[in-house]
Amino acid sequence: MNSSERPYANLGKHLKNVREQRRRSLAEVSGALEIDEKTLQLIEFGQKRPDEEVMLLFINYFDIQDQEALHLWELARYGSDLSDHLQLRDDVSDQPATDMFHNKSVVMMLAMDVRTMYSDGLNIIANKAGLTLDFTQSASGADKKPMQASVARLGMSYAQAEQVLRSLEQTLLRARYLGATKLLPPPPTNSSQASSREHR
Repeated sequence: MNSSERPYANLGKHLKNVREQRRRSLAEVSGALEIDEKTLQLIEFGQKRPDEEVMLLFINYFDIQDQEALHLWELARYGSDLSDHLQLRDDVSDQPATDMFHNKSVVMMLAMDVRTMYSDGLNIIANKAGLTLDFTQSASGADKKPMQASVARLGMSYAQAEQVLRSLEQTLLRARYLGATKLLPPPPTNSSQASSREHR
């Protein structure tokens, strides 16, 4: 197969290496990126380029660091800069970044994920610092056995977890009782109309 049939061979090879190094199956990653497993295979083979949105999800899902993320973006040859899709910010510690790293400026890039990730499972891990919520989605592994693929992981303090719990309870109550169609009283019957006229 010639290079014209695999225009993104280098990109696909790099993406596959990342997935295999992190020991993730095609099913896990395709579930997390919300794309078909066959599409992910075509991307890894270099025949197809992922959409920019899918690439951002990949970068975010594998927590790919700045230089490698920029390299992937360049290999994909998108028409936009990666910085258009990322939030750039200086280090926010108490000390200036220049003091901390011997006059080398530090920039952190945070991938902005605009998709809603749906899950059908949740694992909660508690430790001294707080809770980690691991949202999962049903998928089948390479051996076709059912498994839970992680789609999002969220950490929070115990105080924040209590606030989230209260917010969830209030939202569920509103959805259950205020979101339903209001029932109107039944219209008066002819006999009740007649009796109301007599009282006048």
